[in-house]
Amino acid sequence: MRLDKFLCKSTKLTRSAATEVLALGEVSVNGSIVTEARFQVHENNSVLWRGERLIARPSRYIMLHKPLNTLSSNVDGDYPSLFHCIDIERAEDLHIVGRLDADTSGLVLLTDDGRWSFEIIRPDKLCPKTYRVTLRDPIAADVAEKFNVGVQLQNESKLTAPAMLKVINEREVLLTITEGRYHQVKRMFAAVGNRVNGLHREQIGDLQLDVVLGNWRFLSPQEVAGFL
Repeated sequence: MRLDKFLCKSTKLTRSAATEVLALGEVSVNGSIVTEARFQVHENNSVLWRGERLIARPSRYIMLHKPLNTLSSNVDGDYPSLFHCIDIERAEDLHIVGRLDADTSGLVLLTDDGRWSFEIIRPDKLCPKTYRVTLRDPIAADVAEKFNVGVQLQNESKLTAPAMLKVINEREVLLTITEGRYHQVKRMFAAVGNRVNGLHREQIGDLQLDVVLGNWRFLSPQEVAGFL
């Protein structure tokens, strides 16, 4: 973990304040003064600030049921940030693991553990994500096979990775993908001549959304470990 981040997780310092403290030479690691914010510290290191040993707060892992017309951002824009749904101390230290568009609802993960989030979003992990999709037109009979083989998205040459489609009714389906291309679900249905009218993420990996709209909860240790 970066030293400036460690300071933030073990004190009430902001990232900019942590950088200032380091520049003043007030922090030592294993007995040596360190001024570089990017310096990497590990669990067995002894970090002192003004002579007091610091212990980092445990990382936090959160499931949120994102409402429509909220932004996957730390700040407001055309719509309010989804962070308004989270009443937790130092929410500003959290980041979003896999963003959703403003017009998409459903499961969002948040954490202050960068290594954990990377394990979920890194391309070679192929972490499955399942969406409930409402369509403009009835689903064609051959779409499931096309998605299983892969389709070509507009302005891209590489086919999408195999995806699994489950039909709920003629205008509602579940789609599971393992990639995270830009607007991928919407573009996949556009590639087969349909249009997405509603999009809701129900599952990431083995983790299913189980809190009501606008609410959140901490993940259990077992749920956290399931992504590693």
